[in-house]
Amino acid sequence: MIFQYDVLVIGGGHAGCEAATAAAQLGAKTCLVTMDMNKIAQMSCNPAIGGIAKGQIVREIDALGGHMGMITDATSIQFRMLNKGKGPAVWSPRAQCDRSKYILEWRTVLDHTPNLDIWQDEACELLTANSEVTGVRTVWGVELYAKSIIITAGTFLNGLMHIGRKKLPGGRCAEPAVYHLSESIAQHGITVQRMKTGTPVRIDARSVHFEDMEVQDGENDFHQFSYMSGSRNLKQLPCWTCYTTPESHEVLRKGLPDSPLFNGQIQSTGPRYCPSVETKLVTFPDKDRHPLFLEPEGENTNEMYLNGFSSSMPLNIQIEALRQIPAFREAKIYRAGYAIEYDYFDPTQLKPSLESKIVKGLFFAGQVNGTTGYEEAAGQGIVAGINAAIHCFGGDPFVMKRDESYIGVLIDDLTTKGVDEPYRMFTSRAEYRILLRQDDADARLTEKAYQLGLAKRDRFDWWTQKKESISHLMDYCNNTSIKPKEINEMLERNGTSTLRMGCKISELIARPQISIQLLAEMIPSLSDEICKIPNRKSEIIEATEIKIKYKGYIEREKIIAEKMHRLENIRIQDRFDYDQLHELSTEARQKLKRINPETLAKASRIPGVSPSDINVLLVLLGR
Repeated sequence: MIFQYDVLVIGGGHAGCEAATAAAQLGAKTCLVTMDMNKIAQMSCNPAIGGIAKGQIVREIDALGGHMGMITDATSIQFRMLNKGKGPAVWSPRAQCDRSKYILEWRTVLDHTPNLDIWQDEACELLTANSEVTGVRTVWGVELYAKSIIITAGTFLNGLMHIGRKKLPGGRCAEPAVYHLSESIAQHGITVQRMKTGTPVRIDARSVHFEDMEVQDGENDFHQFSYMSGSRNLKQLPCWTCYTTPESHEVLRKGLPDSPLFNGQIQSTGPRYCPSVETKLVTFPDKDRHPLFLEPEGENTNEMYLNGFSSSMPLNIQIEALRQIPAFREAKIYRAGYAIEYDYFDPTQLKPSLESKIVKGLFFAGQVNGTTGYEEAAGQGIVAGINAAIHCFGGDPFVMKRDESYIGVLIDDLTTKGVDEPYRMFTSRAEYRILLRQDDADARLTEKAYQLGLAKRDRFDWWTQKKESISHLMDYCNNTSIKPKEINEMLERNGTSTLRMGCKISELIARPQISIQLLAEMIPSLSDEICKIPNRKSEIIEATEIKIKYKGYIEREKIIAEKMHRLENIRIQDRFDYDQLHELSTEARQKLKRINPETLAKASRIPGVSPSDINVLLVLLGR
């Protein structure tokens, strides 16, 4: 075998899989290096995909031609659209998956991707020449060479697991940690730091008293993750909810002296928005209960995941506390919860393409950039894979703006602001939420992906057909009038004011109480128009309705985004010696020098750089 490639991807998790398939699909000869081919795309924590803002990221990955959405749909055992009680800007799809089938589906995709090899081994040394990557050396002494290398090692770099006072090296339970690679990368001047995450106990369903829990069923409407998927094939299963109790809290408090989070054993920072159960007790001492969600791990397994009970307490404390909750009074567990510490690299040392500013051709994606979550990792992975291929063949880097995607917001936040805790995406992090809805990811990104060569012709043709159907339906609603006598009875029945004179159908759709489907029952011509839609009627009707109902908000946000684009077009990288700009605050000088932002807009988003500092730079640029 000749180990000479265009792109090497180090790590077979969610970032690595998307990175490897993206690079290979763009024509780069690619090799995915993983320690265990049987655990590719392993869901280390909850076997769930999506959630608030995370679901939008998955739809964006799908619109770009990635695979996470389609594989999620194929292995989903429960699907829900979160936040449906709020506006569509924050609707977020979420699915519980069959853990084992998810791995098998990803392995099938990888095995059938042209230009992609898999090599089972452990990378331990980065090979470079003149500050540019040339390859990696593995623990078995194999040298693999490439023009671009993507590090997607997850929590494996110097990983250390904790249960109570017990510590064990590992990348995750029952899997070894990776040593020496962090040190090999750090010797080039790339900053390495530590973070922590955790996971709950896994419970045997046969020991659970489900009669003491509330059932949480999924939804079986037209919604799904991929714009290209068919119907869900696996058996759909319920999730279950209950609460911790004061008695379980007492047990947990008794174990705090042996908790690695509170006895000084763990020094690194954990995720603020996914805290351990013991952290909840300390942070919210007045609360006498916290919600728990019991979720299935697969279609045919008894293993269940207790969301909300992440812990690194001693094993006996975890079990005793669990049994103080009525539903788990006789609980048997497969595995204790544990915490894990691992290395990550300062993401402000990356370009927006996720290439290192220090070592040419070296890219980073996923938890090694300080993020948490499969979706955040996969979103970075597909961007890193695209840009690693572009680096090999030449061309402008692929970078998405903050008003184009949540992935663009994520990468801009990482490379501009950095992280001081594991970064998790929320809708509140995006200033253009109405433009970044889950329903319109294909509208934002599919044409870009098709021009790159990542989205294939069938996806592009489907998007073109969908765009035309939405346009025709909108034109009909905007140009067709309705008379009061035809509609007033229905309006009154639905609690909205009646008409005194005729109006366009779109004006009625703009009302909160009225939907296109409701009007179609009363207006035969509208019903006929809907019948002309060749496929995916529900998806097209929903997209059209959102565009009509939120037209004013959408247009206003586009105007704001266009104003910010002016600053995005003002390039300042390497144009200033910030040490000499005494008109700037000391903090601004230090941070601008360290990050060296590409544009004035990026500079404006750096914490510590004030609007007055931006005005100073504008004045100096004018000179």
